[in-house]
Amino acid sequence: MGNNKILVVEDDRTLLDVIKYNLTKEGYTVFAAEDGIKALEGARDIKPDLVILDIMLPGMNGFEVCRILRKESNIPIIFLSAKVDEVDKIVGLEIGADDYVTKPFSMRELLARVRANIRRTDMVEPAETKSAVTLSTGNLIIDPARRSATINGAELSLTVKEFDLLSFLLKNKGIVFNRDQILEKVWGYDYAGDTRTVDVHIRWLRQKIEEYPDEPRRIVTIRGVGYKLEV
Repeated sequence: MGNNKILVVEDDRTLLDVIKYNLTKEGYTVFAAEDGIKALEGARDIKPDLVILDIMLPGMNGFEVCRILRKESNIPIIFLSAKVDEVDKIVGLEIGADDYVTKPFSMRELLARVRANIRRTDMVEPAETKSAVTLSTGNLIIDPARRSATINGAELSLTVKEFDLLSFLLKNKGIVFNRDQILEKVWGYDYAGDTRTVDVHIRWLRQKIEEYPDEPRRIVTIRGVGYKLEV
């Protein structure tokens, strides 16, 4: 854990100091930025393992920062927001955030989200990273050790969570999972029952792996139940 670098972007100095203190206490190396421009500069220079990103920032808001970072990297991003509007939350996930914490939040909750996202980035399961076995269905192939996915040999650009979700479904192809089960298995912790997170990530995956995303043939919806990856 000591080698993991975290960039915290927050314009509230008091909250920023509290987050930095708690993350440092957990063994992380913490860097800070107080506006969107410095956040981008910091992310490019530091190349952190995770970004904690406030939405309401001076200069450039968190949504814009996230859009730019997502074009450049698949680094995990956790949004912080004082907004409670569900639309804002979905927008954050749709532009590429991996997680979302609404203020006020407990530090225990934030630390749990950080650990879960970094754990996924650190190759998830040791046994999986040691294995040279690939997973496949048709022309879709996943290499767990390299954390790469290809269709017809062309590599897909997947976020950390998209790769984990696709890998999970492919390992269990043909099996139907409800949204709560997917949250538990892929996100690895209680996501406060926010199953819309699964729907958003499924939609993004379909855009990348389906020939016709509006008529999916790979990841299919089992109405009233959940999703499965078709054999």
